[in-house]
Amino acid sequence: MDNKNVPIINREISWLYFNDRVLQEAADPSVPLIDRIKFLAIFSSNLDEFYRVRVATLSRLANLNEKAKEILGYNPKKVLNQIKNIVVRQERKFNNLYENIIVKQLAEEKIFILNDKQLNVSRGEFVKHYFRERLLSTLVPIMLSEEAPLPELRDRAIYFFVKLTKNKKSRLALIEFPDTLPRFVVLPETNNLKFVILVDDIIRYSLEDIFFIFDHDSIEAYSIQLTRDAELDLDKEVSEKFIDSLSKSLLKRRKGKPMRLLYDSEMPLDMLKYLVTRMGMHGENLIPGNRYHNFKNFISFPNVGRAELEYEKNVPLPVDGLSFGRSLMEMVAKKDYLISTPYQSYDYVLHFLREAAIDPKVKEISIAVYRLAENSRVIHALINAAKNGKKVSCLVELQARFDEQNNITWSRRLEEEGVTVLYGIQGYKVHSKICLVSRLEKGKLAYYACLSTGNFNEKTAQLYADHTLLTVDKRITDDLVNIFKALSKNILPRGLKSLIVSPIDSRPAIYKLIDNEIKNAKAGKEAYMILKMNSLADEQLVAKLYQASNAGVKIKMIIRGMCCLISGLKGYSQNIEVISIVDKYLEHSRVHIYCNGGDELIFLTSADFMTRNIDTRVEVGFPVYDEDLKKEVRDIIDLQLADNTKSREINAHNTNKYHKNDSGIPQRAQVDIYNYLKFKNK
Repeated sequence: MDNKNVPIINREISWLYFNDRVLQEAADPSVPLIDRIKFLAIFSSNLDEFYRVRVATLSRLANLNEKAKEILGYNPKKVLNQIKNIVVRQERKFNNLYENIIVKQLAEEKIFILNDKQLNVSRGEFVKHYFRERLLSTLVPIMLSEEAPLPELRDRAIYFFVKLTKNKKSRLALIEFPDTLPRFVVLPETNNLKFVILVDDIIRYSLEDIFFIFDHDSIEAYSIQLTRDAELDLDKEVSEKFIDSLSKSLLKRRKGKPMRLLYDSEMPLDMLKYLVTRMGMHGENLIPGNRYHNFKNFISFPNVGRAELEYEKNVPLPVDGLSFGRSLMEMVAKKDYLISTPYQSYDYVLHFLREAAIDPKVKEISIAVYRLAENSRVIHALINAAKNGKKVSCLVELQARFDEQNNITWSRRLEEEGVTVLYGIQGYKVHSKICLVSRLEKGKLAYYACLSTGNFNEKTAQLYADHTLLTVDKRITDDLVNIFKALSKNILPRGLKSLIVSPIDSRPAIYKLIDNEIKNAKAGKEAYMILKMNSLADEQLVAKLYQASNAGVKIKMIIRGMCCLISGLKGYSQNIEVISIVDKYLEHSRVHIYCNGGDELIFLTSADFMTRNIDTRVEVGFPVYDEDLKKEVRDIIDLQLADNTKSREINAHNTNKYHKNDSGIPQRAQVDIYNYLKFKNK
């Protein structure tokens, strides 16, 4: 099949429809009210990153005109226009949802979000006191004039654009919000009524205290937020020079090209024109919004009401056969174990690393990390291992987007503590999540492996649904030994037998697995694939899946985010079904199941079907060999395929229609998986 003629959905447009699924969760009345607010925050945060990275890239390409069309196969200017139209519609839906539904339902719960016009005398005094004690010293307005250049606005910071008027003459000013204080303040309760106010409205209420030296009749203040290009122009050399280069580039993010100006739609036209002219922005960069920006802060909206206004926090389940009171390595030496977070406890991974750090028989620990928790217990275990005389090697991916500064800080701390820190391979991000422990047993080295679909991050493990495998299987550990040897020499691993590693092996290995299903389908045998991932955007893989569908291979896919493949399309994908699950936890695991003539093959991997994951990153896919664990993974996937509550159909119509099955019984995968793991061994 000619890849150039493959029907696909534009990846940016597909991503926006994914974010619309997040907005659906915020609109779903069955979702607890505080969690609906959190989904609004996630939607907003997602959109910020989308503009900083994807729209920024498209804007650069749009400047290439015809050459860009030739490279991309589409007109980036046209796509940018589509993006704006979709985002404006979504922002309208977002604002209506927040202002006309969420706020009213909070009021029904006797929780009131007050603005600056709704404060009585006693609450007004409380707010004034809070402002003078906590806020006033942090606020220094910048007075604007035609003679002085407009100051550089910080990326994603919130500002008030202020106009003071006296006898039809006006002064303009900017006030930057402090980002070191909570966005919400809980006011004193009255008659069992709860009150919350945003810092935005505390500042609005106290504008006179800021501008008291200026004679004026009126003050107006409207919020604005600028999103800048967040891509980095980096020196790719892997060295200390590279770390310095990255550190400097992070500072440049503040001054990237303006990509989006979100503004209060109540702002008078003359004030908006002033900003647009002084900032040199264009129409496609302007997004009208409501009076509150940087909604991502609403992720920490305080629940001052009933516990039922939030999802019940499930107690992490134990893994059958594993115990914190015994040597975990002793147990893993006897059989493989699978940890499915957040349903099961991530503490097993931390216990594995802690045990390796203190076990006298452990000689070496090698690990590759991508995103780390702020106060990472993983890193602390590695530092303690080095202090205990172990040889510890840690590959830190410095280019983990938006985690670069955190990773730089940790890499320097590790080096100070005697850990050998590796910085990857020039031109390739190391996105794999792998760890290998070498232990001296009966005079020989034995290897214990920990491989995961998710990051070595105990914080995100509470929210991200991932699988982690603990094993001593030599087919896996022998390959891991070779991978870490290659990474220590800054070269790509080759000649592996069991693991599927990008960028060398992934594409040919995946094609081989798909071709095997095609061959079986053509021979009249049962042939199917079940593929779960975060994103599908690689056109060559889309073409390969179309080829398999046309050959009669039955394909079911679970894709959380963007999906450029169009399912159910005559002549291409009549045998492909795609669903997306967006729910309480973020579906992050990548799982491949191949029929293989009835002898199913199951792989877990860190890679999506994105060109970057296949061709320009070091990713590790690993087989599940243990029959009990294969059944467990398959059972979990079957529960997800049966979901008729939180899954949506992904097709050419982009309507995000909820997926229904024939059971007639409500089935919700994330609830069903928790119960399955809780009761399967009882």
